[in-house]
Amino acid sequence: MFALLIAFSGLLNGWAERAPNVVIIYGDDVGYGDVGAYGSTMIPTPNIDRLATEGLRFIDGHCTAGTCSPSRFSMLSGIHAFRHDVGILPPNAPLTIPTDALTLPKLFQTAGYATAVIGKWHLGLGKEGVPTDWNGEVKPGPLEIGFNSSFLLPSTNDRVPCVYLAGHRVLNLDPSDPLFVGASPRAVNRPGSTAYPDAMVNPQAMTKVWCKGEQHRNSVINGIGRIGYMAGGKSALWNDEEMADVFVKQAKAYIAGNRDQPFFLYFSSQDIHAPRTPHPRFQGKTKLSARGDAMVQFDWSTGQIMQALDAHGLAENTIVIFSSDNGPVYQDAYDDGSGHRRDIGEVDRGHDASGIWRDGKYSVYEGGTRVPLIIRWPARIRPGVSDAMVNQIDFIASFAALLKVPLPQGEARDSRNTLAAFLGQDAAGHEFMIEENGRRIALRQRNWKLIAQRKKGPSTGFDPVELYDLASDPGERENLIQRHPERVESMNAKLNEMRRSSGIRK
Repeated sequence: MFALLIAFSGLLNGWAERAPNVVIIYGDDVGYGDVGAYGSTMIPTPNIDRLATEGLRFIDGHCTAGTCSPSRFSMLSGIHAFRHDVGILPPNAPLTIPTDALTLPKLFQTAGYATAVIGKWHLGLGKEGVPTDWNGEVKPGPLEIGFNSSFLLPSTNDRVPCVYLAGHRVLNLDPSDPLFVGASPRAVNRPGSTAYPDAMVNPQAMTKVWCKGEQHRNSVINGIGRIGYMAGGKSALWNDEEMADVFVKQAKAYIAGNRDQPFFLYFSSQDIHAPRTPHPRFQGKTKLSARGDAMVQFDWSTGQIMQALDAHGLAENTIVIFSSDNGPVYQDAYDDGSGHRRDIGEVDRGHDASGIWRDGKYSVYEGGTRVPLIIRWPARIRPGVSDAMVNQIDFIASFAALLKVPLPQGEARDSRNTLAAFLGQDAAGHEFMIEENGRRIALRQRNWKLIAQRKKGPSTGFDPVELYDLASDPGERENLIQRHPERVESMNAKLNEMRRSSGIRK
């Protein structure tokens, strides 16, 4: 399938020696308003702010979806998640990205890059219909879709298994204490494997972070109730408070080990996803409790990667992209004092993580997908601010253009070449763009936004339900759907055309 790409790889080898390194620093549930450069006054983010000062800060930059797995899927594959029915994945989900598809890391490999992912994965591991063997080789996974190396948090930090996966194997796993993962205690309990408390039966076992709802009340690991059940693997358990340090150490080692060749590093932080357990040295750094302190920790992680690039003389010709997988979460059941949204009755702490935008995670309103997006490349990008409408799904097509790698027909079919906007040479960006979350989908056409609901029954079309003019109503408060029927009709037709098509990129 990639014969065309491979044929060009020989031509690229000489150029690739001078090609820029690429580092994506990806936050988890980091909102538009959580960064100082985007208006935060209560969370100090000096390292991210430095990136913004030295790079290009987008004020209309987006992930594709209001939740994590769909956004990550789209960024790495160049395909909208709704085409593959990718939602938030359970702990034992199989790999969602087809191993024979073009991906962002495969693109870089073709251009002669070393590729690595460090941090949160949450895109599934293993084969469909085959139970994952956590005590053997856990695959297919990142190594099968284009990464040369991987060091993972397999799912999320609020889900089991609470272990690191290095390559294909669980790190530090003791064979005499085999690891099992499942949706119920009965599915995981095995003679000889370590048993963990069930928070549904013994909620008092949650000694570290208390959970108010039932979703996070399964296996209790390190005093924290998680989603899903696990047994065994005690020697392999991570330490929640040391997770950022572990990932940063891995990233620094990778940068040092690959400084003499072009590399692509996808650094996917667990911060600031719940349960928020920042290292003690960051606790109390803000007045926003664990959520604010975790953001300070994420800023530190960003700074450590920047320092590593500086130390090896790589900063000038390294593209650093800072962004997030979706907007901020407002209610996640963990009682860590992180509530901050005034309009749903939570404690007003003076900080709204979405900034002026409506809602956050789990939403197709702007707060769900409009996230911080900063790109720094001192050798090519002039620092500044851009209001171009851009999206992470376009990284594949844009880097293909930069590296002069042709994209095969049908691959990364929703990714469009937005390189000029990413480099600050195009002030407009896209004319249209899709935002999605579950059964709701939105079409942005410049400042107009149509929100539609997937129809029930045999039809797979959409029913338009809301229309907003973001130019006059950035908070999406005044629904104009009854006042502009012609616009609604044309935008809904466009939305359904895009849904039915084989892809947006032509």
